[in-house]
Amino acid sequence: MTKSSDKSLKTPQLLALVLCRVLIGWHFLYEGFIKVLNPEWSAKIFLLDSQGPFKSWFLWMANNEGVLQTVDFLNQWGLVLIGASLILGLFSRVATLAGALVLALFYLSHPPLIGVEYMLPSEGSYLIVNKNLIEMSFLIVLALIPTSQYIGLDRLIFRSRRK
Repeated sequence: MTKSSDKSLKTPQLLALVLCRVLIGWHFLYEGFIKVLNPEWSAKIFLLDSQGPFKSWFLWMANNEGVLQTVDFLNQWGLVLIGASLILGLFSRVATLAGALVLALFYLSHPPLIGVEYMLPSEGSYLIVNKNLIEMSFLIVLALIPTSQYIGLDRLIFRSRRK
């Protein structure tokens, strides 16, 4: 039995958190690669469909070709890099916070609110809470609990820094 002041993670807790980190990483990596491999993909339709509180900002991005190209590139490769980083446990703190930011932008663009309808199909019927909000919240938890320093490439980096 451990003391209540012991703040270290137990092995099952750590493994569960690492599993969640890897699964969210896989989701990001897959979504990014699908976009990278499709030369026709663009965020334009998604941005034009925005109904959230920053609708005018998202519409501006969609209607400005230079900005849209930057958004497309950052979306595609950002998802790939965040996903790979989470899976490998490499620079995980940065990846979790970047992933949370990306998901916050997705959420703010398409919030699941009463009376809001979108052209794009959704995966279900939501009210306030959807998968983006849940994944974003869990990434914030992972930013606060450095699992990659136990299981991940960050462990090697932090170990070499300590020596």
